Amino acid sequence: MRLQPLPPETLSPELRQVHDEVAALVSRTQDRIVVLNAQNALIGPFPAMLHFPQFGVPALIFGRALAAEARLPKTVREVAILTVGAAFGARYELYAHEITAAEIGLSRSQIATLAAGGRPSELSDEEAIAHEVARVLAAGHILPSSTYARALEVLGRDGVGELVFLIGGYCLIAMLLNAFDVPVPILAEEAICQNNTMRCDQRKAHLSKASRVNWESPPTPNTFTESRSNAKV
Repeated sequence: MRLQPLPPETLSPELRQVHDEVAALVSRTQDRIVVLNAQNALIGPFPAMLHFPQFGVPALIFGRALAAEARLPKTVREVAILTVGAAFGARYELYAHEITAAEIGLSRSQIATLAAGGRPSELSDEEAIAHEVARVLAAGHILPSSTYARALEVLGRDGVGELVFLIGGYCLIAMLLNAFDVPVPILAEEAICQNNTMRCDQRKAHLSKASRVNWESPPTPNTFTESRSNAKV
């Protein structure tokens, strides 16, 4: 790990708000994924975004748009994300989305095959084309005309657009994770929350006090404008 997580008390007020909003969002929607260390600092791709907020905050806004405007089925999105994570060998991305994929209904066999860089045989038409598009683009190749035509047929024009931006967003996350050598959370970190109720309650109390952006609604041009212009670590 080449960038250390930033304890929230060391951040400027603007970046502290960003930190707390991200932590609150993940706690609310994906509470099985470890995103905070023992010092309540964000881990995963988020330290890079906080170390370099001039780029990281816009990246977070882009990620928010991908979530807020999602129309593709959740399984289709997770197939694409796991395909990207496997192509890059991005450990934290695979860790987080193996959990998410299981929660939204992909089988253990499907998840294991995707995480290993393979193509499960039991995918739906939508999931299969999402895998093929993600596999080709994550490898840095031009999408073949036949594959693009099939994607349009199965997903529609808007679905293809969403899929391509989703793949691009998670390629960015994978590159951040690999550039800064981000590991999977230590298993003992998960055990802390399972075995220490007081610490878990403290974390939940901390997150409940965080000011929360409505990440489920479409982003506006002014979102995080002040944070982006004034952010200092």
